Amino acid sequence: MRAADAHLGRECALLSSVEGAQLATVAGAELEDGAIEADVAVAAERSFHGVCWRAVGADYESFFLRPHQNGNPDAIQYTPVFNDTAAWQLHHGDGFWNAVRFPIGAWLTIRVEFAGKALRVALDGEQVLHTRLRCPVRAGAFGLLVAGEGLRVSELRYEEGAVVAAVPAEPADPDAVAVWEVSEPFAEADVPETLATGERSWTTLEAEPSGLTNLSRAHPLADGLNTVYARTTIAADRARRQPLELGFSDRAVVFLNGERIYRGADAYRSRDYRFLGSIGWYDTLYLPLVAGENELVVAVSEDFGGWGVQARLPRPG
Repeated sequence: MRAADAHLGRECALLSSVEGAQLATVAGAELEDGAIEADVAVAAERSFHGVCWRAVGADYESFFLRPHQNGNPDAIQYTPVFNDTAAWQLHHGDGFWNAVRFPIGAWLTIRVEFAGKALRVALDGEQVLHTRLRCPVRAGAFGLLVAGEGLRVSELRYEEGAVVAAVPAEPADPDAVAVWEVSEPFAEADVPETLATGERSWTTLEAEPSGLTNLSRAHPLADGLNTVYARTTIAADRARRQPLELGFSDRAVVFLNGERIYRGADAYRSRDYRFLGSIGWYDTLYLPLVAGENELVVAVSEDFGGWGVQARLPRPG
């Protein structure tokens, strides 16, 4: 919804979206590298208003404010969106959040600068984020991210081309699973007791250096099909017990060589009222490996906020 308004001496537009995030993009314009400035005022109520860029189809980059968490570690956030699934539960902490304070009700300038894989964000001229972007580098639409009520916008400015200091490469975790094969989506209720993957189509996804794999890169959530299998092969020179550290969002069922060995849930507010469902290394399993190749399959089910899996196999000693 959009309406003309006036606030603190400025003519402005009043925007709201009560049914999920909506993009209000600049008609007929695209940016690959550039800068966007938005003069906004936000209310104290729960919302996730901000800026979007490199929007192509259902994929885009986003930065938003959380006024209801002002000053907390997650007061602001950068989040990539693949297939219309915002991955804020996957990309959190350093490089994605910052415990900053920003004015509530007063005018505030958000400036995002992006070049290649680098992003710099400033609020009223003060840098609050400098991080590495996750979506592909390509030209796309840009503008405002509207999520909630009470976003006032007096002006939106943009410029093509930007110079942003490169972000150091992330060190790779040598113990993390680096590649997964991901099945087509299916209903969570169809996860079996004993697994036979059968004739399915598979998409290969490389994990990020940390081991995190955003499953929405492969498929959207649609029509109740909220579960995929993510599989990999573990080679063992002998029968042994192998620790497996696991992270997922939102729920997981683990199969080893077709047998179900674990079920867990880490969804939004599943641990306590403030738990965001953020992915982490919360669970350790001990896999009964046989000599030779072992097929590890994780059925990962998603509600909202990020569809992901990560696993690592710590080395002895």
